[in-house]
Amino acid sequence: MNSPLLQLLVRWLVLALGVTLATRLIPGIHCDDGTTLLVVVLLLSFLNAILKPLLVLFTLPFILLTMGLGMVVINALLFLFVGELVKGFHVDGFWVAVGGAVIVSLTNYLASALFKRPPGPPRPGRKESLKRDGNVIDI
Repeated sequence: MNSPLLQLLVRWLVLALGVTLATRLIPGIHCDDGTTLLVVVLLLSFLNAILKPLLVLFTLPFILLTMGLGMVVINALLFLFVGELVKGFHVDGFWVAVGGAVIVSLTNYLASALFKRPPGPPRPGRKESLKRDGNVIDI
């Protein structure tokens, strides 16, 4: 899966699966139809690419103090924001958005573990393939 377009399509499919699972498992999240799901997936991926890095940058002390749980809050806020923007996609509140964000995150985690390529054999010329003595200091 070397093609960037194919990687993007797989990411969108995984995100669509996560949002669909969230609508099925979490009461309070509703998606009217497939077109609405497509708009939600495109908007969530756009916000994750553009807005999320800025939010992480500005809330980094909060994320560090909460030992990473601040990322769940950011994901929930983005989920809630998309629920406000897209007609036909309803998120009833913050805690419902937290549940949806957790479901989407778990789906992404499981899919990335499933699609992870096994490491190939070392190629000549790469640092990992060089034989090293224990007495050599590599700088």
